[in-house]
Amino acid sequence: MADHYDVLGVDRTATPEEIKKAYRRLARELHPDVNPSADASERFKDVTHAYDVLSDPQQRERYDLGPQPGFGGGGGGAGFGDIFDAFFGGGGGGQRQGPRSRRERGQDALLRLEVELDDIVFGTQRDIEVDTAVLCETCNGSCCAPGTSPQTCDICNGSGQIQRTVRSLLGNVMTSSPCGTCRGYGTVIPNPCPTCQGQGRVRARRTIPIDIPAGVDTGLRLQLPGQGEVGQAGGPNGDLYLEVKVKHHDTYSRDGDDLLATLEVQMADAILGTSTTLTGIDGEVELEIRPGTQSADVITVRDRGITKLRGTGRGDLKIGVQVVTPTKLSHKERELIEKFASGRKNQGPELSQFQQGLFGKLRDRFLNF
Repeated sequence: MADHYDVLGVDRTATPEEIKKAYRRLARELHPDVNPSADASERFKDVTHAYDVLSDPQQRERYDLGPQPGFGGGGGGAGFGDIFDAFFGGGGGGQRQGPRSRRERGQDALLRLEVELDDIVFGTQRDIEVDTAVLCETCNGSCCAPGTSPQTCDICNGSGQIQRTVRSLLGNVMTSSPCGTCRGYGTVIPNPCPTCQGQGRVRARRTIPIDIPAGVDTGLRLQLPGQGEVGQAGGPNGDLYLEVKVKHHDTYSRDGDDLLATLEVQMADAILGTSTTLTGIDGEVELEIRPGTQSADVITVRDRGITKLRGTGRGDLKIGVQVVTPTKLSHKERELIEKFASGRKNQGPELSQFQQGLFGKLRDRFLNF
C-alpha cells in the first residue's frame, strides 16, 4: 500500500495546515462530481483515507511508529496507545464493532413566540413558519442520486472498522479503529444526490400549526415533539421548543391569573356613585362605583381574568380606582364647589393614622400599570 504522505504529496514533517491544504487541492481535483473516471475515484478514496489518518494527531502518531504503513497494516511494533486501546475498549481481542448508521436524529430547535395578552385568556391556535431541515424529496433520505445506491466500502469490506495486528510486549494484539474511507458507515456513496449533496435533507421553510394553551406566561417553553429538524439521511426529527413572550397591553396587565386595570373616576361620580360598562378582553364588563369611592380602592370582578394553565377556572379582573380632581372649572362649577366646601369648614386636611394597606395598593397599582 502507498505511504499516506506520498498519497497527499507532503513531507513527513508537514504541519497540520499543510496536510489540510494538500487534501483540499486533491479532493477538488479527484472528487467524483468533478472527475468521474474510475482511476480518480480510487485515488479519491486513498486521499480521503490518508487525510483521515494524518489529520488525527493520535492516528498519525501510531502510523508514524508503525514499520509497515498502509491501509490494512501487517505486523508492526505497537505503541502504548495501541496496547491500551486493545485491552480497554479500543477494539482489541478480535472484537468488531458494526458499521454505524447514516441516519441520525435531527437537532432540537428553539424559537421565540410572541403572543397577545388577549390570546392567553382562553388560548388560541396559530400557524408559524420555520426555517429548518426537511427530508430531501429527490432521494427521500437515501443520500444517493436517483437510480443509484450506497456501495460496500472496499477498504473495510462493509465493517466500518479497520483492524490490524501489531506486536507488543504482550505479544500480538488486534487493534480496531473507524474506517477513514467510509467514516465508519461501512458503505460509500459514489453518486451523491445532486439536490441535498448526499445529506438526505435540505433547508426549507415549512408551516407548523400550534396550539397556544390558555394561561401561558412569559418565559414558559412549549415542547412540540418531532417538529424540529429532520435528521441526516432521513433520520427522525428532533423537537421544537417555543419560548413564550406575552406582549405589552395598553389597558390590561397581568398578575398571575388575574387581570389588572386602572379606572379613572370623576370626583362627582366617586362621591355620588355611578355605574358604567367597560370593554374587557373577553367582552363587556358591568361595573358599579359605590358612593364614597376613594383613590386606590380596588374593585374585583370575579372570574373575568385568565383561564388557569394548571387547574380549573379563571382568575379575577381587579380594577384600581383613580379619582380625578378637575383642574379647570367654569364659574358656575366653582360656585357650587365653594358652596359645598363652606358647609364643611370644620373638616379640613389633617394627618390620620398611618395606613400600610393604602400605600401597598398605591405601590402595586403604579408598579403594574
